[in-house]
Amino acid sequence: MGKRIVIKVGTSTLTHANGGVNLRNMDRLARVLSDLKHAGNEVVLVSSGAIGVGAGKLHLKQKPTELRMKQAVAAIGQCELMHLYDKFFGDYGVTVGQILLIRENVDDPVQSQNLLGTFDALLELGVVPVVNENDSVSFEEIERDHHEGNHKVFGDNDTLSALVARLVHADQLVIFSDIDGLYDSDPHANEDARLIAEVREITDEIRALAGGAGSAFGTGGMATKIQAAEIAMESGCDLIITNGARPENLYDIAENRARGTLFRAKKGAIV
Repeated sequence: MGKRIVIKVGTSTLTHANGGVNLRNMDRLARVLSDLKHAGNEVVLVSSGAIGVGAGKLHLKQKPTELRMKQAVAAIGQCELMHLYDKFFGDYGVTVGQILLIRENVDDPVQSQNLLGTFDALLELGVVPVVNENDSVSFEEIERDHHEGNHKVFGDNDTLSALVARLVHADQLVIFSDIDGLYDSDPHANEDARLIAEVREITDEIRALAGGAGSAFGTGGMATKIQAAEIAMESGCDLIITNGARPENLYDIAENRARGTLFRAKKGAIV
């Protein structure tokens, strides 16, 4: 029997360093997710990247800093993202559908129930839902204050992906990162840093490793991924952080051979 898997992909996976769209990565991602779907799994994709892709579409030398321009560029980027996803997934015989959310949609009981119905219907129809925060409407996520740790809404879509995984009763949530997973020290600064294969409880030590108080290790947005892990684990959903440069890792992950760091769901958690 197949699984219901939520995959979160970030801007660093979807774009090159110069801001251009990484077509090779998008094609590989679509191929692997389509293959997982054809194997009998239900797949939900949570995708960041609207502002980055929009800036590239407009040939901007850098991302805008003014809020209204960010939201305008996000609107353009969403069109481009969905155009590309529709093309790449379509090449592998899969239809995609777009869902744009703000926090209220997930928190409100009536809206969240309707939202679950939409997800269930799309999956029943064999569609891969592509989810993102509605940046053209919601300003909190794109204006969040990293330095104060004040992630007002979804925290770079990591928290969004965990809330979606909880909502749709996913078996697994996979978050792509620019590194292989959670390390015991910063792998960019320490070549002897050790990858932590499995986490069964989010402790203060784990939070510190991810960039919590008193730690200098905050690369890869790991702090928001730990927040997402707490939500997923409490919901009975395994969360795996893996390297987005290797989407083929998803084959092993879907067969319970984690590539990266596995945050194991709590036994008896209410889904």
